Amino acid sequence: MAVNLSVRLANLIFKNPVLAASGTFGYGVEYAEFIDVNRLGGFVTKGLSLRERAGNPPPRIAETPCGMLNAIGLQNPGLEHFLTNELPEIEHLSCHIIVNIYAHNADEFAELAHRVSSQDGVSALEINLSCPNVSKGGVLFGKNPTDVYELTRTVKSASKKPVIVKLTPNVADICDVAVAAEEAGADAISLINTLTGMVIDVEKRKPLLGNRIGGLSGPAIYPVGVRMVYEVFECVSVPIVGMGGIYNTDVALQYIMAGASLIQVGTANFIKPDTMLDIIKGLERYCETHNIDSISDIVGVAHS
Repeated sequence: MAVNLSVRLANLIFKNPVLAASGTFGYGVEYAEFIDVNRLGGFVTKGLSLRERAGNPPPRIAETPCGMLNAIGLQNPGLEHFLTNELPEIEHLSCHIIVNIYAHNADEFAELAHRVSSQDGVSALEINLSCPNVSKGGVLFGKNPTDVYELTRTVKSASKKPVIVKLTPNVADICDVAVAAEEAGADAISLINTLTGMVIDVEKRKPLLGNRIGGLSGPAIYPVGVRMVYEVFECVSVPIVGMGGIYNTDVALQYIMAGASLIQVGTANFIKPDTMLDIIKGLERYCETHNIDSISDIVGVAHS
């Protein structure tokens, strides 16, 4: 039987629900020698800021059991360099290109959203609301429902393309911030971002990472991600993009059954670059084996 793996998000049709997560796939071209990027539903670019950012001091990465801790610090070449150099290299691809953006205030978010969404090669924006809000003393935008609402509304007003709001899991109630994003007009919600963690070098007796704390990713966090997707599915009606520790078809299916319409693969790309292609094949086999016509038919089935 022919299985329909296509998924709709706003006015976009994805050929399949498998995307590469921001920060783990560069700008797509880095993986072109390992896989056919066009076979993916799409990918999310490395986080982009208005101006060039050097990132955090090294060490930036630490291996952990069943995962990794990173504190890259959102290093990127800035908007102008991206538009001139990176985007022309990928805008011809047939999969969807989603650009992850972050900023320090609403004005920067608005400018980024307007200029990036005006590019023909860009399908959608993913706004990273896990970055420091400098004007409020370093509080994360994504921890405050009011900030989430205001920044989502700002980006939606400035953007010509669908807007996906990426939420931090480091909050007391994920539904509060998810509902705020939906009410502000988000076309979709992606979760989860990394969990905050730390590793200490016992010989030096100090934190291993140059930034002291970092973001925990990898298979160890997937039960947290599945739980949060499950909770958010029950409190919003917009599509959910699930991520966090997805490394095989079984985990991808758990996210989909919890309520994710699309999924993103991150850390697994560093270990096995063709993981996403394996998952696409695995989803197709699962549907064939269980006589499921469309992958969309099992989104959220764990709630019934």
